Amino acid sequence: MQVFNVQGMTCGHCVKAVTNAVQREDATAQVTVDLAQKQVSVKSELPSEQILELIRDEGYEARAI
Repeated sequence: MQVFNVQGMTCGHCVKAVTNAVQREDATAQVTVDLAQKQVSVKSELPSEQILELIRDEGYEARAI
C-alpha cells in the first residue's frame, strides 16, 4: 500500500478524478481517498513516481508519505 499526501482535494469530484486517473493506468488498483486527512492510499503495481505524476496531471499537489 502506497500513501500520498494530496493537497487541493475538496469534494467527491476530486475523489473521482484521482481514483479514475490511477485506475486508467491500472484497472485493478485499489484507491482510497481520505479528504479530511488529505491522503490517498493506493494498492497497485504502479511505481509511486508514476502514481504521483498521474495525480499531479489532475491538478493536485502530491507527495509520497
